[in-house]
Amino acid sequence: MNLEGRRTSSNVDDRRSVGGGKVAGMGIGGIAVIALITWLLGGNPLSVISQADLGGMMTTQAEGNREFTKEEQELATFASQILASTEDVWTKLFKQMGKTYNPPTMVLFTDAVRSGCGNATSQSGPFYCSADRSVYIDLSFFSQMKNQMGAGGDFAYAYVIAHEVGHHVQNELGILQQVNNVRARSNEKVANEYSVRLELQADFFAGIWGYYENKMYGSLEKGDVEEAVNCAGKIGDDFIQKQAYGRTVPDSFTHGTSEQRTRWLYKGLSTGDLNQMDTFNIAYNSL
Repeated sequence: MNLEGRRTSSNVDDRRSVGGGKVAGMGIGGIAVIALITWLLGGNPLSVISQADLGGMMTTQAEGNREFTKEEQELATFASQILASTEDVWTKLFKQMGKTYNPPTMVLFTDAVRSGCGNATSQSGPFYCSADRSVYIDLSFFSQMKNQMGAGGDFAYAYVIAHEVGHHVQNELGILQQVNNVRARSNEKVANEYSVRLELQADFFAGIWGYYENKMYGSLEKGDVEEAVNCAGKIGDDFIQKQAYGRTVPDSFTHGTSEQRTRWLYKGLSTGDLNQMDTFNIAYNSL
């Protein structure tokens, strides 16, 4: 993905040096594994968030500012450039819809963070908090994607960011609140189905972003689309459950199968057609 000379976003809150601190009693390896399982299996990564003490685990406050490696700084710049790109794309698309796009803030953190939705650790994985309209990400997650999932590549990382921004787009359009209201009135099975619909639409929106990013800037290079599609295939509920447990429990799916996630991402990437965004008025077994 060619981002040379591209602007960075002004809507980045970098808390990596002054964040919530490290989790005591657990090495970074343990955090990395739990982060992957939680983000990939959980219907809502905020399920590990506690209003009290980060899920009952003691934390130690980060001491002073730390210096970042060249790779860490490059990833921070990359994330900021991707956020800026989503701002460009969605501002244009909202204008075409006669609406005004109010972009989210991206919060970069290390190990732990306080969000408008409560306290969270890196175990949450990347997440969107509608309460403060912010996308949260510990950039070490990209290393986990590459080394533990086999889902590396800059466009795969961009897809993760664009997916979370997709939830913000849902919030801007009023979809997120409507779905949350329905889920609150539903039993667990139906609530999970609506979660899947919400996640697949966010995948579609990530694809829409990729389509217009390339149309506006010609940034995609050979292999980029394959990186994102490969990533989507490895974060399907069925794939992850088989890897973790050797079997699947479809009623517990909250993000969609590998086939569904790949297909909805690619639908957005290949068509750029927002008229195909509706994942809520399709029979569930036809998604």
